[in-house]
Amino acid sequence: MHLGIDVGGTNTDAVLMDRGEAVASVKRPTTSDVTSGIVDAIAALGEAHPFDLGAVAAVAIGTTHFTNAVVQAKGLAPTAAIRLGLPASAGVPPLTKWPARLRSAVGDHVFLCHGGHEFDGREISALDRGELRQVAGTIAARGITSAAISSIFSPVNQDCELAAAEILQAEVPGLRISLSHEIGRVGLLERENATVINASLLPVAESTTRAFSEALARVGIDAPLYLSQNDGTLMDVDYVRRYPVATFAAGPTNSMRGAALLSGLADCIVVDVGGTTADVGAVVHGFPRPATTAVDIAGVRTNFRMPDVVSVGIGGGSIVRWDGAAMRSGRKAPGTNCTRAHGFSAARRSPRRTSRSRAGCRRSATRHWSRTCRRSRCGRRST
Repeated sequence: MHLGIDVGGTNTDAVLMDRGEAVASVKRPTTSDVTSGIVDAIAALGEAHPFDLGAVAAVAIGTTHFTNAVVQAKGLAPTAAIRLGLPASAGVPPLTKWPARLRSAVGDHVFLCHGGHEFDGREISALDRGELRQVAGTIAARGITSAAISSIFSPVNQDCELAAAEILQAEVPGLRISLSHEIGRVGLLERENATVINASLLPVAESTTRAFSEALARVGIDAPLYLSQNDGTLMDVDYVRRYPVATFAAGPTNSMRGAALLSGLADCIVVDVGGTTADVGAVVHGFPRPATTAVDIAGVRTNFRMPDVVSVGIGGGSIVRWDGAAMRSGRKAPGTNCTRAHGFSAARRSPRRTSRSRAGCRRSATRHWSRTCRRSRCGRRST
């Protein structure tokens, strides 16, 4: 048996698969610490369809942890953006046109160094090892924990990036490093942006995968853990800790692969209506069609592998308003706050037990949990 869990911004879904068939599924609200929501979903799955935890052969989790960290600019590591290419490319330095909030989150640690290659593999300039040792000294002095190394045309020749990484690791033990030739395609600025984002997420990847493993241990599951990536396949924990950006847009790809499996269609259009957005994508030969152009992530242009998905800002939990002329809906949705704001228990999805007034009114600590009080003797309206 396999266990699949999708952690969304509003709900956490769990599905039990046995010999390729979905035998049970549950939906529980996503909790603020996420791991509690996973534990709740697994427990509910066991209630809906009792199964032997020891018989679970693998657990696959889809999560928006890493996307949310970038969009919210929270929890990102200070990152050194090192470009190898002088005397070329100095006119447009790394982090150019990044949103101020995101640039501040990763720190304005930009370094331009010699190195790089032309499109045909010819050397632009020799790698300056002394220059890189000076950069390493600055990184250590500033307490920077991650570094992103990008060399001009590194997808053609990655020697400069590999040599620079070796020098930095020797000079700054424990420094986490991402190399652009492992992240993106040809296109220096977009590939560099993706590499900086990946490097800034490395500590988040370690803490998140550790939390997922602990959540599974809490419920007694001892099985390999995988996370879904944005090409519709799975990756193990070690891979996630090296390339967290591979999880971006994994939610829609999960839905597309699942729709193809359940419908038996290898080529189709899938509409995934979530709690906050509706995502539309194409399945080609059973897998999500990849985007062929630069992809915007939180206002930053990148060119790493992403599915071709169109997101519309309306979902099952979106707030829809009438402005007097037309219906309006935005991306803002109550999400995990919905159950708290309206007095529902996140675990049981039922009204919380609250004290009653003399009139017999069921009230939460701040407001009624429905538009009008459910008890006829009160008639009090919510505020």
